[in-house]
Amino acid sequence: MGVEAGAGDVTGEGLSAALERPERRRGASLGYLLATGVAAVVVAVLAVLVVVGHLRLRDLRVSEAASAEALAAARAYAPDMLSYDYRTIDADLARARGYATGTLAENYRELARTLAPTVKRQQTVQQAVVAAAAVESATPDRVQVLLFVNMGTTKVVPGESRPQRQVLQSRARFVLVRGEDHWLVAELSTLIGNAPAN
Repeated sequence: MGVEAGAGDVTGEGLSAALERPERRRGASLGYLLATGVAAVVVAVLAVLVVVGHLRLRDLRVSEAASAEALAAARAYAPDMLSYDYRTIDADLARARGYATGTLAENYRELARTLAPTVKRQQTVQQAVVAAAAVESATPDRVQVLLFVNMGTTKVVPGESRPQRQVLQSRARFVLVRGEDHWLVAELSTLIGNAPAN
């Protein structure tokens, strides 16, 4: 009587093969899950990078537009903010104050009290002409502009028979901030130099 090997019998080789199959299946499914997880992480990282890149590009475009607007405003405002005439000094300073904001606007109000009497007494006329301008830095709401300005000044000096004339090449730095409907100058600083000798 022999024992017949049936379908349910497992021999040594068959047992080994049967035990290996679930391991292979587990290994294959673990590899699949790992690959899927890595792919999902890569896709998520790429999505974040695309969004961040898009936002930075949008900010760059907005900053470029702000730069162009503020540069045009600085070029337009500079002659009014840096020029004055003894005959119209009060109106000149009031107009300049209209382009300013914050502490700078207060400084122009103070100039009406301190500078105006001297300008009237010396009959001073100062004319500023923008020769060149460039944006130094920009964000959507704040732009720093460097202006190269030619300043011509005429005034009566006590004891002199003729008015004194002087031409200076100057640099002015305007920091403009976005107002409700236009740009305003929040900071103004100048660095004056002498005109080159001919």
